Amino acid sequence: MARFHTLTVSSVHRETVDSIVIGFVIPPELRTDFSFIHGQYLTLKVPVRGEVLRRSYSICSSPLDPEEVKIAVKQVPGGRASTVLVESLRPGMTLEVMTPMGNFYTLLKPEHRKHYVCFAGGSGITPILSIIRTVLRSEPHSELTLFYGNNDRDRIIFRSNLEELQAKYGERLRVYHILTFGKDENMLFNGLITVQKATELTRRFVKDNADVEYFICGPEPMMVNVSEALEKLGVDKKRIHIELFTTPVISEPKKAAEPEMPSSDAPLVGKAKVKIILDGNETEIEVGAKGDSILDTAEEAGLDVPYACKGAVCCTCKARIVEGKVAMDMNYALTDEEVADGYVLTCQSHPLTARVVVDYDQH
Repeated sequence: MARFHTLTVSSVHRETVDSIVIGFVIPPELRTDFSFIHGQYLTLKVPVRGEVLRRSYSICSSPLDPEEVKIAVKQVPGGRASTVLVESLRPGMTLEVMTPMGNFYTLLKPEHRKHYVCFAGGSGITPILSIIRTVLRSEPHSELTLFYGNNDRDRIIFRSNLEELQAKYGERLRVYHILTFGKDENMLFNGLITVQKATELTRRFVKDNADVEYFICGPEPMMVNVSEALEKLGVDKKRIHIELFTTPVISEPKKAAEPEMPSSDAPLVGKAKVKIILDGNETEIEVGAKGDSILDTAEEAGLDVPYACKGAVCCTCKARIVEGKVAMDMNYALTDEEVADGYVLTCQSHPLTARVVVDYDQH
């Protein structure tokens, strides 16, 4: 199960005027715990004026370099945690960091001959850079194409890193910058990434075949536009991977239908008895069908349950229902297969039966 560990900040690099890259030293005894897959993220506890905030940031380094794990943080206007990190964090400081999580990846094999097409916007480049770095080193016969949207050249996060990778790997990595306020002669590379622009970029630069996989990460409007374009082009949804940073405003959640109630399950009247299995320990709490979620109730009871966003976006609070039934309010993170296998986001879950057993150890 994911848990927090104290890590020392090894480096803080100013990437752009409003973003930094933070490196964490991973001691030998924690290398296994902090082993990760390209595209995953870390959750930090950030102290802000007497309050501890949890924030998740994607890893930008490659799992092939396990001694130091790096994340990128972009300062968000009004963002309390990002402001503290960008303005105050220094090497030598320590932070509580949860072990890596996330599903924004595909498994790599040295024999693969794939084409990975990535659409990134702003800080959405962070997990995609980890993917790019790892693919280039792990799959020598695969190639990548990156369409990268930003306001202007000065705000292109990892611009120098991408240029270095292009110089090293040549035609295996093609990068196309799309600047909102750009002045390129080709209008395709100026302005926002609309449905029309994403369609044209894909048609012009991607030869579609069964070995193409798409990764999308950035502002929600951009991701919606790219997804719509790929859908209209007939791309199989199984080949499209999307990473959300915040709870969507535009997109419809994957709301799971309420599970069928077997005759052996007593319908819930009042509050349910919910057994929480966490780190091998069992604790019983009472949770109502409405109101606070199973996660919130468990936290109020003093349990150190894992969570980050509480917005149905990340998988940090994922657990398996091994007895009884629950309903989820929203789900942007779990696949249909995971839901069918009994997994839920506990931050969105409410009991439907009088008894429920939630196993966090089966994450």
